[in-house]
Amino acid sequence: MPYFTRLILFLFCLMVLVESRKPKRKRWTGQVEMPKPSHLYKKNFDVTKIRKGKPQQLLRVDEHDFSMRPAFGGPAIPVGVDVQVESLDSISEVDMDFTMTLYLRHYWKDERLAFSSASNKSMTFDGRLVKKIWVPDVFFVHSKRSFTHDTTTDNIMLRVFPDGHVLYSMRITVTAMCNMDFSHFPLDSQTCSLELESYAYTDEDLMLYWKNGDESLKTDEKISLSQFLIQKFHTTSRLAFYSSTGWYNRLYINFTLRRHIFFFLLQTYFPATLMVMLSWVSFWIDRRAVPARVSLGITTVLTMTTIITGVNASMPRVSYVKAVDIYLWVSFVFVFLSVLEYAAVNYLTTVQERKERKLREKFPGMCGMLHSKTMMLDGSYSESEANSLAGYPRSHILTEEERQDKIVVHLGLSGDANAARKKGLLKGQMGFRIFQNTHAIDKYSRLIFPASYIFFNLIYWSVFS
Repeated sequence: MPYFTRLILFLFCLMVLVESRKPKRKRWTGQVEMPKPSHLYKKNFDVTKIRKGKPQQLLRVDEHDFSMRPAFGGPAIPVGVDVQVESLDSISEVDMDFTMTLYLRHYWKDERLAFSSASNKSMTFDGRLVKKIWVPDVFFVHSKRSFTHDTTTDNIMLRVFPDGHVLYSMRITVTAMCNMDFSHFPLDSQTCSLELESYAYTDEDLMLYWKNGDESLKTDEKISLSQFLIQKFHTTSRLAFYSSTGWYNRLYINFTLRRHIFFFLLQTYFPATLMVMLSWVSFWIDRRAVPARVSLGITTVLTMTTIITGVNASMPRVSYVKAVDIYLWVSFVFVFLSVLEYAAVNYLTTVQERKERKLREKFPGMCGMLHSKTMMLDGSYSESEANSLAGYPRSHILTEEERQDKIVVHLGLSGDANAARKKGLLKGQMGFRIFQNTHAIDKYSRLIFPASYIFFNLIYWSVFS
């Protein structure tokens, strides 16, 4: 290789060596780098890190058989329970059930989960550890549907203490059966219970109890229902016996509900009362106004039928009589009787007109005069007035046929004088004649119907309220 080429190669290698040993300059970013404190360089000891060699587990889960309860073969393991009611979502009369959301917590001791801790602090886990250890198999007796909330993850918490005590908490919504008595509906109070029990372990293996007695049940102060007033929550416990498996500890969450009456007053009682009062209007309508009284009676009957159907549609088909049924059916009877009352009035009016027609046929010469006078006498005078017009004193009692004959004869003899006197009465006492033109049944009905209905209401509200 020529001498000149070797010299160029040597100089190039020397330049590369010099550039590589120069310190690199940092790019200017406009920020001043502060010195880091020395304590940040100290790393905290990661207790979850698996070291090389034989791994050391915090909880010795793999060393025990957690398919068996703690202290298997020994005395029953005590499991304390407390509940915090988050909400009482709904009460269904048709399905006879209720829906409740609650936090269910269990407390027990499992020495297999004990661990050493210098700070004596507990460790908290999510629902993934629950599948690896033993937990109480508590279920809800008489429940129809239930589920554990899983948004955004399973709402399950497991807290283990160094001495082996365990807290197991979950958030559950359960729909359970409630035996309701509707004999006083809607003036009723209902008592429902949510029952908790171990499914597999009898009282010889698991002793289920309220951890803090009555203080084990907590409720949110904001819990309210649209139709009910929550009066009280309380807890009880007793043993339940199954003939094939034995005795089990059962815990009860009892709550009493009293129904709000104002809704049913507006939707049921007031409309029914107004329909009954509307049916009484027909007693003040002239008995000859057949379309008006018949239409009013049919309208009130159909309206009462609609109210009864609407109330029963929202209720279970029970085999006994409810308080609201008594009120509605009695009101319906009052409305129906007002229709029958007019049927009786109309029938008696027809009988009276038939008698007048026979009188006109009996005295054909007085046909015109009889027609004009009997129209004014039809229901306008009492029996004593009719006898006096015929020339008889009030003490003299005549039969109906004799009285009608003598009235016609008297009107034929002194028609002009009587016509003048009746004309004056028509002008001076118009209101009295309108009242007298109504049949006697209508007069009595105006007093008997309201008085009877008021008396019924007094008895009803005094018994059921």
